[in-house]
Amino acid sequence: MFEVGDKIIYAESGVCTVEKIEPLNMGGANQKRLYYRLNPMLGSSTLFVPVDSGAYMRHVMSRDEAEALIDSIPGIEPAICNDSRFNHVDAFYRDLFKLHTCETLVSIVKGLRVRLAGKKSKSTRAEATMRRAKDILHGELAVALDMEVDQVEAYIVSRLSGSG
Repeated sequence: MFEVGDKIIYAESGVCTVEKIEPLNMGGANQKRLYYRLNPMLGSSTLFVPVDSGAYMRHVMSRDEAEALIDSIPGIEPAICNDSRFNHVDAFYRDLFKLHTCETLVSIVKGLRVRLAGKKSKSTRAEATMRRAKDILHGELAVALDMEVDQVEAYIVSRLSGSG
């Protein structure tokens, strides 16, 4: 069980802060069932998740884990979908998001960069998917490394170029 104030990863929502752990204050709700009240780093809506829901949740990685992940980025293979049908491409990336690993998010970003680099016109769907993967990844790295989200990409570049 998580504690109030914990920074966690919740499903595909990315980093959330556990604001409260309490019964749901709604008519008809079981007052014996506890819910996490989560405040996502991305977006503005509050999430209510039953403590016993079985939904994917884990603590945010540590600083050491974040730095090890960044160091491993060059060796992570890009996730490339060679199918050109939009619904197959969407399903391919949707399934990868469900793996809930930072390595997979890096793989998605790298794969979509390759996919977009070869296109004359940009795909807004591919760009949105890449932005989502980067937002989730950079959010977790920002918390783990105790920095602002907009500093993460420069930190990654600096660290991988040997000057970080």
